[in-house]
Amino acid sequence: MFGKRSTIDIKPEQPLRADPTRATPQPGPAAADASDVGRAPFPSSGLGAPLVSSASAATPSRPVTQQSELTTDVKRSESYYETKGSVFGALIEAIDSSQLARLDAEAAREEIRDIVNEIIAIKNIVMSIAEQEELLDDICNDVLGYGPLEPLLARDDIADIMVNSAGTVYIEVKGKIQKTAIRFRDNQQLLNICQRIVSQVGRRVDESSPICDARLPDGSRVNVIAPPLALDGPALTIRKFKKDKLTLDQLVHFGTITPEGGEVLKVLGRCRVNTVVSGGTGSGKTTLLNCLTQFIESDERIITCEDAAELQLQQPHVVRLETRPPNLEGEGQINMRDLVRNCLRMRPERIIVGEVRGPEAFDLLQAMNTGHDGSMGTLHANSPREALSRLESMITMGGYSLPSRTIREMIVSSVDVVVQAARMRDGSRKITHITEVVGMEGDVIITQDLFVYEMTGEDANGNLIGHHRSTGIGRPKFWERARYYGESERLAAALDASEVAAAPGG
Repeated sequence: MFGKRSTIDIKPEQPLRADPTRATPQPGPAAADASDVGRAPFPSSGLGAPLVSSASAATPSRPVTQQSELTTDVKRSESYYETKGSVFGALIEAIDSSQLARLDAEAAREEIRDIVNEIIAIKNIVMSIAEQEELLDDICNDVLGYGPLEPLLARDDIADIMVNSAGTVYIEVKGKIQKTAIRFRDNQQLLNICQRIVSQVGRRVDESSPICDARLPDGSRVNVIAPPLALDGPALTIRKFKKDKLTLDQLVHFGTITPEGGEVLKVLGRCRVNTVVSGGTGSGKTTLLNCLTQFIESDERIITCEDAAELQLQQPHVVRLETRPPNLEGEGQINMRDLVRNCLRMRPERIIVGEVRGPEAFDLLQAMNTGHDGSMGTLHANSPREALSRLESMITMGGYSLPSRTIREMIVSSVDVVVQAARMRDGSRKITHITEVVGMEGDVIITQDLFVYEMTGEDANGNLIGHHRSTGIGRPKFWERARYYGESERLAAALDASEVAAAPGG
């Protein structure tokens, strides 16, 4: 009953497993080519498609908590991969993937484990119990999950997973990049897993469309670039999200910002202050934006626009929009600007743009200046002033023939605060500036810093030493807005306390 079927309808209640002797492939092309099964691991489930639903396929088999399991330099022997290829080929010859897809993840995993155990016994493969468990987990991950990536996805301390080719996988832990012993059978298996990931969100990656942005079911951001653009094989980059989302209080605990600075950020969220979060790659912009949105009132209508949906707002009234790439005919593309312009017709109270990187900056500024106070967005820049310059450059890139002064006046009237995030060279992440946009003098935009981070040295372990300090501004420009929303006392207390904390001996 476990054999492949083409015309016979198998009822779900029938046993998934048949006579164990059918699990042993007969000598012929299938068995002789068992080491190449990675080229077509799912014969009846479509190109790169998972055998179970995407939600259940993302469930890891077991969490891997010991870092030494992944970063050790001792790699598995070639005989292990030959054995795994042989067993995997016999399994693929024995299973009916259409029936397997009807089971939930746990039931499918148990059935596969039982069949693999039978195959190992029939083929007289000698291995220890630990090696057999490792082989079982590997094969279950290959069939039901994301293959060798599963142990990495199960770890919550990893920020990034970087697959350069089938045999080269790096991870980022605590801000530091390190190489792992994880490897794929070949580049074709890696490409199959990439196709499985992107197909879950209705996208594709192949020779005709070799670049793709996607996401995992938990919201983790995925980028794939495949041959012929990637010369050494498919390159996969995953920006992992923690299972437990960070809060602003946790950022304060980690030293990303002082308690007083955190209180000012809470006021920004509550008082509908138009905020831009800027920073370099991997500086924590999206995490910080998620933290700021936690202080939006639950009765406000929020619309988010993103290239690949990453934001995970907790408010009940949220509409999430995501861009769409062109289809095979090169048509049907919906870009970020289309989303921002459309969401203006959806009666939003706040518009959150995941990342501003092009002409949509103009539409976002228009929204901020036309009754959608409290809108937020992120962009790449190394300082608050560079963030404002980038906004001007992106608007110019959109083909608007506006004078430079007009664009700057629009920026000044739209953006209230720039929050600058940075990843320091020791791997820590800091909020380095909370900067107000005050106005213009002539053709120059005037800003003033409320909080800045100053580095003072380095300890014996290479960790940077520094502190946040207040610049002593007692009444920021958004003071009246804070008073309007009843937050002026909280803001004043935070600013006064920050001056005391920054004083010598405070």
